[in-house]
Amino acid sequence: MAGGEEAGELQLLGAWMSPWVIRVKVALEMKGISYEYIEEDLQGKSDLLLRSNPVHKKVPVLIHDGRPVCESLVVLEYVDEVWSGTGPPLLPADPYDRAVARFWATYVNNNFFQSWRSLFRSTTAEQRAEAFKNVVPQVETLERAFKECSKGKAFFGGDAVGMVDLALGSFLVWIRVVDELAGTNLLEEEKFPGLAAWAERFLAVDAVEKVMPEAGRIMEHYKGFLAKLAAPAGSS
Repeated sequence: MAGGEEAGELQLLGAWMSPWVIRVKVALEMKGISYEYIEEDLQGKSDLLLRSNPVHKKVPVLIHDGRPVCESLVVLEYVDEVWSGTGPPLLPADPYDRAVARFWATYVNNNFFQSWRSLFRSTTAEQRAEAFKNVVPQVETLERAFKECSKGKAFFGGDAVGMVDLALGSFLVWIRVVDELAGTNLLEEEKFPGLAAWAERFLAVDAVEKVMPEAGRIMEHYKGFLAKLAAPAGSS
């Protein structure tokens, strides 16, 4: 059981290392919402997960009073609407600012992640160099987005963590772990001063510190993942 305030029957199906799950956990922690966390084996998905998300069969799934809500950004909006009077808002009140936040959160999923995923999956120096070169433009775009969304304040959400912070921030430990193994520095301070400073602030937020997995545990998991990628076909 996690969180504080009672929220009816609330369950979160997740996987501890998943950035998509981490962002939901942080949001629930920020809101102080109690829930039952159920760790899923992604190699042997439970009947509950398959029933709750029959289309994509992925985590996270938030089950509220027996009704499943799927896809992490949808879950974040649901949490923000249902518990609007609890904790800080995840989306701005102004309709235009809300639309902008939704746009950039979707950009993180559809553009940044898809590009960074190639670096994440690289197993050779040549692959890493090419993948790193391709993901830098996405970070350049996010550096500009931070200036636009933060309006000179600490977070994409302004004075407090919001949806875009959660979308990108959930990758931060993964980014650092991949950088360490790849010999890269994706959020280099000289090139991306806004994002570099933002990352430090985000990781220091109490709710993030309570939820974010330790880098060493992610590193161990990632090394195992890369070893499987590099193994010859048919090996076990």
